Amino acid sequence: MQALTVKIRIFPDQPDLLCQLGKEYVRVVNQLSEQAEQLGVFPKVTTKDVESNLPSAVCNQAIRDAERVYRKMKKLGIRPILKKPVYFINNQNYSISENTVAFPIVLDGKTKKTAFRANPTYRDMELLCKARLGLMRIVEKSGKWYAQISLEVPTAESNGEHMMGIDLGLKVPAVAVTSTGKTRFFGNGRQNKYIRRKYQQRRRKLGRLKKLSAIRKLGNKEQRWMKDQNHKISRQIVNTAVQEGVSIIKLERLENIRKTARTSRKHAKNLHRWTFYQLQQFISYKASLFGIKVVKVNPAYTSQSCPVCGERNQGRDRKYECSCGFHAHRDRVGAMNIMRQPVTDGNSLSA
Repeated sequence: MQALTVKIRIFPDQPDLLCQLGKEYVRVVNQLSEQAEQLGVFPKVTTKDVESNLPSAVCNQAIRDAERVYRKMKKLGIRPILKKPVYFINNQNYSISENTVAFPIVLDGKTKKTAFRANPTYRDMELLCKARLGLMRIVEKSGKWYAQISLEVPTAESNGEHMMGIDLGLKVPAVAVTSTGKTRFFGNGRQNKYIRRKYQQRRRKLGRLKKLSAIRKLGNKEQRWMKDQNHKISRQIVNTAVQEGVSIIKLERLENIRKTARTSRKHAKNLHRWTFYQLQQFISYKASLFGIKVVKVNPAYTSQSCPVCGERNQGRDRKYECSCGFHAHRDRVGAMNIMRQPVTDGNSLSA
């Protein structure tokens, strides 16, 4: 089983009501955890013992959350205090259709299961149909409301016998080579660089005007754009792996990548800001849905070693040439060597 979270935007007619319920939920959790701290043990309570303006099912969930907060307090030695409004509903008390999300709220003093307009994607509905549903979390972000649903999706077993090596970079975000001989380049490094430069220039301009809130919003836009790019690239990589019958994907270990990655001074800032780890995480969880195993190998000298004779050579720009006659794109060479790197117990042997 693979744990995932699906985020669906909802459109409440009375957003203030949801905000009040979220604040009430947090108040109940904080109050119960504070009482437990004073007693030295979490008390046995039911919804009848808790004064709240929450549906009984939601109040029950708040009691469970308060108990988790208390257990966390015993480990940390300090009681966490929830501040951001949030509203949790267990999987027995909500339902999702193609254009609505329904869950219980308190309206005019009465509990009512209310349907809210929503826009789940086709992929969301596909996952929801085959997954085991968990908690649903109602949150507000930048004036927009979302239902975040935790899922456990059954993973398939890959029948493939081939491997894939992936080399990550800036000019070419990802290059994949399979043992079937397939090579694919993913992403557009020039476009990424242009978008980052555009946001950087806007931040400088806003900084001179001292518009700090606008700078923060701009940063959120850039992060969302980066995340979207990583989702698209990872999805294309995994789709290629499925088509080629790949059972194992090999990625480079990212420890100290910012110290060891090949880059120039003009690309240094982009290197520090590109989310390599996030891309690897997306590849890993998408691959696991198809039963494809992902392992990480030592990337040392993978872009310098000739895949034919093993001799080390420095590539020139994007070209790699060896005295044995082999020549190819430098990132393709890196992906080929990553694919061939030996693995023992999930960790690569030293190069």
